[in-house]
Amino acid sequence: MDIVEDRAATARAIFAGLCASLVGIGLARFAYTPLIPPMIEAHWFVASDVVYLGAANLVGYLVGALMGRPLSRRYGARSALRAMMVLTSLAFFACAFPLSVGWFFVWRLLSGVSGGVIMVLAASSVLPHVLAARKGMASGAIFLGIGVGIAMSGTLVPLLLDVGMRATWLGLGVLSLLLTIASWACWPHAVHTHPPAGQAAAVMEAGARSELMVLYVQYALMAVGLVPLMMFLVDYVARGLGWGSHEAALFWIVYGVGAMIGPMAYGWMSDRLGASATSHLMTWLQIGAVVLMMFSTHHLVLMLATLVIGSYPPGVPPITLARLHRILPGDAHGQNIVWSKATTVFALTQALAGYGYSYLFAHSGGDHRILMGVGAAALAMIILSDGARKVLAKPLRASL
Repeated sequence: MDIVEDRAATARAIFAGLCASLVGIGLARFAYTPLIPPMIEAHWFVASDVVYLGAANLVGYLVGALMGRPLSRRYGARSALRAMMVLTSLAFFACAFPLSVGWFFVWRLLSGVSGGVIMVLAASSVLPHVLAARKGMASGAIFLGIGVGIAMSGTLVPLLLDVGMRATWLGLGVLSLLLTIASWACWPHAVHTHPPAGQAAAVMEAGARSELMVLYVQYALMAVGLVPLMMFLVDYVARGLGWGSHEAALFWIVYGVGAMIGPMAYGWMSDRLGASATSHLMTWLQIGAVVLMMFSTHHLVLMLATLVIGSYPPGVPPITLARLHRILPGDAHGQNIVWSKATTVFALTQALAGYGYSYLFAHSGGDHRILMGVGAAALAMIILSDGARKVLAKPLRASL
């Protein structure tokens, strides 16, 4: 009976994590993408302001990543996560009333803050309650919410837009609030962690420091690699290939399907093949898919490439978490600290990359393939850094 109850409690905790990632990132960030053209057409804001307002969420995400652990220490992870889901719901309701650019910016910024806090705290609150052999699948299930949000942005949002722009924002707010209520009692109580003491901590740190640095660099490169098609896929299909907005919407739906497959698939692979091998394979798959997007014009080939590319943004966090648990086994306190730092690195790099790609796009005459080439080069650097890590690890092991 106890085992069944433990499994039920774990399932509820994972459900809470999934709801949080769906609300705070999947909907709060990705539902904005298909709303950009309708907001411009409805004369809510001019085109330049709409893009500026979209960037507010990324800036807020960075702020939230920095605030996550302090909020957890002061108020507890459960309270912080619940508050952030409520805040996201309020932001959706507030955005239904475009009172001014400043008003809209503040609420888009706050929705980004909630996403950053959720990314830092959700998995670290749930995974201590999961058996080690199942952590990959569990983290995949948590971040499945991001994929579900991307899929909803291509399916639910167009349906809501048929009712009206204001109704769309209100509908997203109602959905977020319902998910907040459904997960409210499912969050587990915190597992209190303490740093390892004495000489053991110093030895662990000496052995893990180089691998953690590689982890940070690779996580940043992943952010650079995923941004181009996350930002410009719809525009590339519609205008770059000249296939029109209807076909572009279909590709975004396929991207969303890939985003739903990615977290669970990569989490499952991490449990069975190991985190490093899965990360290596995932990176090669992404490079191949991006190259196909750059040079192929075959409809089915590009659909398959889009499916693979869509699996990447929500698939990256569970892979990185699995690698982190391998580097710092049994050290929940250290894992939480490193995951917070890694999320901050990812958020900062993603925001900078977003602005950088926008600048490059504007000054290259709107050449999508240049952006994809830069992204593929960033992914290739991950492969190269893997090789460098293996070379450097040999003398480090010898010295220990």
